[in-house]
Amino acid sequence: MGLIALHSAHFSKMMKLLLGTTMSLSWRENDSEKLWCIAPTHPIAAGVPMLVTIPHEEMYGEFFDIPKPDEVVFFGTFSDGEVFRSGCTFTRGYGKIFSFQPRHEEYPIYYMPEVRRILKNAADFCKPAVRLRAEPDCRQIVRE
Repeated sequence: MGLIALHSAHFSKMMKLLLGTTMSLSWRENDSEKLWCIAPTHPIAAGVPMLVTIPHEEMYGEFFDIPKPDEVVFFGTFSDGEVFRSGCTFTRGYGKIFSFQPRHEEYPIYYMPEVRRILKNAADFCKPAVRLRAEPDCRQIVRE
């Protein structure tokens, strides 16, 4: 199974459990973001320009408490000089995870064609490549 964690889903119990960190970061509202594609050959970046300007955005900034990503596909910069690993991939078992920062409930970012392309590519990237013969026993996962 794959997972696409959007915006504040980084702080969910599931992501904390899967990645094993606090997932904490700095943030503030009312900013803009320059979303840079820093891995243009990655499948999630296919058809996405090198720079996507998001005019209204919530700023997420480093330090972002995550384990070392398999790959950082997108890197964000903000008006006061903050930076953020805005699009990261991880692998857990047979599953792929894509964490994508851009979005805020007050801003229509998901209507931007570039963001839609990223999300479609992420869905294709995260879909399982290996099918298990038996369903995994999810009861083995330790719950908080």
